[in-house]
Amino acid sequence: MCMYSVVVARYLKFRGNEMGSFSIWHWLIVLVVVVLIFGTKKLRNVGSDLGGAVKGFKDAMREEQAAPKVEDQTGHTVEGEVTQKSKSN
Repeated sequence: MCMYSVVVARYLKFRGNEMGSFSIWHWLIVLVVVVLIFGTKKLRNVGSDLGGAVKGFKDAMREEQAAPKVEDQTGHTVEGEVTQKSKSN
């Protein structure tokens, strides 16, 4: 275990909180650590890629809703007579 996780675990045990109830200060520390590890340029690229993917998804959903729906034409009976049977593989 790294030192940070030991400190956080002891702090949460002391306060009586469970692991899911992080305060804003915990999230800010996590954000600072992530920025230090990956750097702002890489995070900016990841953010713009994620934003582009979300925008593409929204555009595709909008196009799907705007496209006219083709009704299924089931229930039509075709009348005919079998003139020759062939064996299918």
